[in-house]
Amino acid sequence: MHIQFFGAARTVTGSKHLITTEKGTKILLDCGLFQGIQTDEFNETFGFKPAEIDFLILSHAHIDHTGLVPRLVKQGFKGPIYCTSATADLCRVMLMDSAHIQEIDLERINRRRQKQNRPLVEELYNSEDAAHALTLFEPVKYGQTFYLGEEKEVAVVLTDAAHLLGSAAVHLTIPDKGTFKQVTFTGDIGRPEDRILKKPDTFPQADIIISESTYGDRLHEKEGDMHAHLLQIVQETCVENQGKLIIPAFAIDRTQELIYALDQLYSSGKLPHIPVYIDSPLAIRATAIMKEHDECFNPEILSYIEKDGDAFAFPYLHYISKVEESIALNDKKEPCIIISASGMAEAGRIKHHIKNNIGNTSATILLVGYASGNTLAGALKRGDKHVNIFGEQFEVRCQVRSMESFSGHGDYNEMLDFLSCQTPERVKKVFLVHGEYETQVSFKLKLEKAGFANVYIPALYENIEI
Repeated sequence: MHIQFFGAARTVTGSKHLITTEKGTKILLDCGLFQGIQTDEFNETFGFKPAEIDFLILSHAHIDHTGLVPRLVKQGFKGPIYCTSATADLCRVMLMDSAHIQEIDLERINRRRQKQNRPLVEELYNSEDAAHALTLFEPVKYGQTFYLGEEKEVAVVLTDAAHLLGSAAVHLTIPDKGTFKQVTFTGDIGRPEDRILKKPDTFPQADIIISESTYGDRLHEKEGDMHAHLLQIVQETCVENQGKLIIPAFAIDRTQELIYALDQLYSSGKLPHIPVYIDSPLAIRATAIMKEHDECFNPEILSYIEKDGDAFAFPYLHYISKVEESIALNDKKEPCIIISASGMAEAGRIKHHIKNNIGNTSATILLVGYASGNTLAGALKRGDKHVNIFGEQFEVRCQVRSMESFSGHGDYNEMLDFLSCQTPERVKKVFLVHGEYETQVSFKLKLEKAGFANVYIPALYENIEI
């Protein structure tokens, strides 16, 4: 059996891990888009032949884990795509949205290239490709054992990872050299005190673990501080400075967590009377999907909904779908809060809002999740004084703030807690993925201290025999 790492290896985006069994069956875990500057070549070429992949299993719906599924299908993959029903529902809107954004961006890029007499670029995929890919999805339930192929060579179980609605850790039982190997892919590890989702499930003993490591070197601020911190930023920006608060946020989960937090502040009478705009058609559709999957919700939010009626609606909250309504927000002079996708500020309407407010000293850009260093959000978080937006350089004159408590990724203590259901001595190998290299080195030391003896950080394209 071999495992080869075609993405999220010593970096955070582009999750793709290929398992080849003793019989030659090829199982791809995730098929994510690389995000950030100078990632085109990684997205254009997989490093393997899509037509040779037998099965695809998705851990969750985030684009850095699913964003290349339509391209995989476009280039010849014909097998089933397994995931939870909530992930399938989210992918139906996310992949179509990704295709739409690419079509718009491609048109803009090629117009500029044509004027510059440069070669035109081809699309990764279009809406038709995304729609075709969605026909291959086969939803499964948490805890349900299913088998890959007619011969039932490999058994698979998905357990709740609590990172995102429908997110799952993937557990495979693979025959190898006369015995069976238990392989677990954690996907992205959620947080035990998530404000919306249930706690992560424990999982069966594994021989091999492929584990994320995004926040392997840091701790999140405590939950009790979060509402006060958010309210302070709203007060300073919108009340004292009379400015706009611009929040890049993933359309799924992060946006809903923000809405829920603001809803709670409103219900408690603490939120200033300031309009809040959710400027993301995808986030609006995702919010509706989340409401349909309250089986994933924790008891606290279910209790809140029972009393409040709706955790994602209050009088000052406005959902913006139309483009002209989004553009009109730029002309509004009064203080407001604008929440828009994407979380790393690499695409979508958020880039326009940042562009229009980055030079305003009364405005604040609030970063509420992980931001890869080569993205616009990463540059802002790093404190760059000048950033590139739509090919133009802009001076950063607004305030840039950050709140890690909204992250859907567990910090190192929470990831260690997630892995604590394992007997470390029985785990033959832990592969760290989905993290920056220095962070992974830090988390490796923590895992070794916890008793995991063989922790390895694979390089991109590295092929390892197990």
